[in-house]
Amino acid sequence: MPSTVEVIDEARVDLSENATMVVWRLAWPAVALNSLQVINQLLDRGFIGHLSPSVLTAHGGSINVMFLMFSLAVAVATGATALVSRAFGAGNPSEYRLASRQSIRIAIMSGVVMAAVTALSAPFVARTVLPSSDHESIHLMVSFLLVYATSLPAIYIIQTLAGSLRGIGDTKSPMFISGLQILTHIAFNCFLIFPTHRVQPFGGLFSFILPGADLGLVGAVTSLSISSWGSAIVYLCFVKRTPLGSLWGLHLPEWSWVVRILRIALPAALQATLRVLSLTAFTIILAMVPNASTAIGAMSTAFGIEGLMIMPSFGLSVAAGALVGQSLGMKRPDRAERLGWIAANHGAMVTLALAILVFFTAPSIAHIMLGDKPAMIAEAVTLLRYMCATEMLFAYAMVVIGAMQGAGDTVRPMWITIIALWGIRVPLAFVLALPAGFPLASWLRMPFGFGLGANGAWISMAITQGVQGILAPALFKQGAWKTKKV
Repeated sequence: MPSTVEVIDEARVDLSENATMVVWRLAWPAVALNSLQVINQLLDRGFIGHLSPSVLTAHGGSINVMFLMFSLAVAVATGATALVSRAFGAGNPSEYRLASRQSIRIAIMSGVVMAAVTALSAPFVARTVLPSSDHESIHLMVSFLLVYATSLPAIYIIQTLAGSLRGIGDTKSPMFISGLQILTHIAFNCFLIFPTHRVQPFGGLFSFILPGADLGLVGAVTSLSISSWGSAIVYLCFVKRTPLGSLWGLHLPEWSWVVRILRIALPAALQATLRVLSLTAFTIILAMVPNASTAIGAMSTAFGIEGLMIMPSFGLSVAAGALVGQSLGMKRPDRAERLGWIAANHGAMVTLALAILVFFTAPSIAHIMLGDKPAMIAEAVTLLRYMCATEMLFAYAMVVIGAMQGAGDTVRPMWITIIALWGIRVPLAFVLALPAGFPLASWLRMPFGFGLGANGAWISMAITQGVQGILAPALFKQGAWKTKKV
């Protein structure tokens, strides 16, 4: 892991150096970590993809909840990054240490509350997002969410400490710690998902017996919980060696800091909630199409493969947020804007190249992920190819939104979500996917609709990715984020 001196020198380097190098110096560890996370997700979905179709449907429904809870954790981390990076750029150690300490206290409380909410709402959510006749998938989804709830306090700790470290320019330590978490997760997946079986790698060059617990979907989420708690403990121990100092302590956060952090985190949390609720509404629409269970399972797999295209932009978004916050702390909004655009342009170019690759290889990748499920493979490929068409624009949106959030501006990204997802995606999916006269209730029938089924829903998703890629850069260019007070 990097030393304290390396962290500070890399974060505060001036643009007399090549600006591109400044961005990538901070971004590459985040890109590397996200690559590992994508590989982990693909392996996860690959393991699950070789289980029964009911397991795939249950996992597809659970993604809505997982994404919401993870996004809320990231919202708290966004507040930590904005406050820590601003204080770090201003050269105020006592301020950024206090900001990180207060953030972790809020994160622990939030994680415990969200764990309780997830566990208590699991039966209702499963019955809402999955076809009512698919009783096996509903039962599996409830079991999955109950175990997933146990991982949430750890996930909130991980994201907040990683956000604080990014604020002081340290993206390498999260790469190492979370990389270890991913390897642990993969190892436990191998033991917990499948029964004891013979493994013959490298074309049967040799073989051995791999013991297994045969827990299926519950085994997958149990490995997630175990690896998350291991990583959270490592983060809490390691952070004492950094400029942030020791953060552990069972204390309530100070109210003044709660207000400062939540002023940034709440719009980001609302944005995440609206995004996931829109995905829930989208999934409910899919549950009304003729091949509902197939479409929902295919969507889960396609999202995992999409991570291959978007992973560089995620890392560049992390770098843009930290660099923008630090630059504003230095009273250099010009530096912040320049670095933000460089990160966005590079994210878009790399994503375009990856989208072209995925477009042509989608059938092969989907077959590897799903095995012998031709109908589900066909739907996953269709969705992937639609998303490839607008993935470059979505990369622009991801990076510049990260830059604005690094400045503490989380309100404008929230409005982008409202307009693109609720103003366009959900209504458009409704109209394109369902036929005219579709009965929603005994008193309401759709006056119009194209009846394209899942294909119509996929089209709406691709279009609204492009809309976000137009709105976000336009708002970033306006520059109102430069005057945001934190």
